[in-house]
Amino acid sequence: MKLTLIKPNFGISMPDSNGSTKYVDEGRMEPLQLGVLAGLTPEDIDVKFYDDRCEDIPFDEETDLVAITVETFTAKRAYDISKEYKKRNVQVILGGMHPSLIPEESKTFADSILIGDAENIWLEIIDDAKKRKLKPVYFSKPGIPQPDSFTRRDIFKNKGYLPVSLLQFSRGCSYSCNYCAVQTYFNQKCYTRKISEVIKEIELQNRKILFFVDDNIVANHTYAKELFKALIPLKINWFSQGSIDMTTDYKLMKLMKESGCLGNVIGFESITEKGLKSLNKNVNLHSFSKYKNELEILNDYGLQNWAAFTLGHDAETLDSINQTLDFALQNKFCFAAFNILTPYPKTELYQRLQAQNRLLYDGKWWLHPDYRFNYASFIPKNMTADELTEKCFEIRKKWSSIPSIIKRFFNIKTNLLNFRTAYIFLRYNYLFRKEILKKTLRDEIMKTKTIILRKTNN
Repeated sequence: MKLTLIKPNFGISMPDSNGSTKYVDEGRMEPLQLGVLAGLTPEDIDVKFYDDRCEDIPFDEETDLVAITVETFTAKRAYDISKEYKKRNVQVILGGMHPSLIPEESKTFADSILIGDAENIWLEIIDDAKKRKLKPVYFSKPGIPQPDSFTRRDIFKNKGYLPVSLLQFSRGCSYSCNYCAVQTYFNQKCYTRKISEVIKEIELQNRKILFFVDDNIVANHTYAKELFKALIPLKINWFSQGSIDMTTDYKLMKLMKESGCLGNVIGFESITEKGLKSLNKNVNLHSFSKYKNELEILNDYGLQNWAAFTLGHDAETLDSINQTLDFALQNKFCFAAFNILTPYPKTELYQRLQAQNRLLYDGKWWLHPDYRFNYASFIPKNMTADELTEKCFEIRKKWSSIPSIIKRFFNIKTNLLNFRTAYIFLRYNYLFRKEILKKTLRDEIMKTKTIILRKTNN
């Protein structure tokens, strides 16, 4: 039997100078979820993997089953890929966060969908595919990641990924942010992998810089401390995602640093109490001091801060967005993401905006032909959707400007702590600047095309 695994792109962009319509993301990382599936697959199955972000998909290549991982922002492209295979009478199954959130939509585009985690049901799916008797829906509850299995990394070779190995310790998050699809899917629960298996997986790969893709690696401080203790002898460096309340536990912070942590993606989301309350980001509101105390602790431990902000909530104004950029520049963060608030299906945010008739693109931005990734897909309270989109484009360009990079580089506690942190700062800020400028150019081309089409139609 032949199995084809596919990672879809965000979508198709305008043709470039060579006539290609594919947007190639140069900052792409390995799609861990497909490496996990490959690791779960029996050895007698011939596995092929294609990443739509950087290569063409050979639709006419012989295969028996196509498995596509679907995130909400790749759903439209995933469905288009599925249609191409269905034309060729190839069995297709869709899995991932999006089909789990809205299975009623996804099941219309494939032979089968997987709701939930694959680990406990993948062998059944493979067996049914061999007989060409896929069930319309497979259901598996969320649970412990990768029990007794390891990521197959050979499928990632020669695809130009960043030189960072991805792996996971846990899935889920115990907090209740109203915009977050993760807490909706996992029902505010967190599932932790066996530490011995995490250590073995690290030993099976050959890189010294790792990224734990956990939704919140410090969701359980006790388990996190045990993991960090086990990492210390390995002499690795790693990054992950974690909540700001990590700074309240000094033993946790000490072990984190000793285990080789270089920094974490931290969801600051908003720099105001009103903004955080609007997002139900309660974990950030404890003794709120506009993050002064937390940032001092993070800097004292020499951790590079990868700040994530969510812009456009009901307490947001154009001025507060400017203040968010100023805050990020003043604190000389290594990296920062200025994301437009996105109403993911089935979240509390989505349901509220739907009830208030504030959703754009017919309420399904992920399927609408006019929607572009990281555009506002709802009507903000204190500005127009176009104003929110334009303002976020503006501050991303300012953040990635040469003066900004130079100013932020001179943070002697983090970015200039040692050669490695300086190298990471310079290399990845250069890469992200290049990507932002490329995406901005593409967006401007698409905007011009849309205006021309509207005028033509009128």
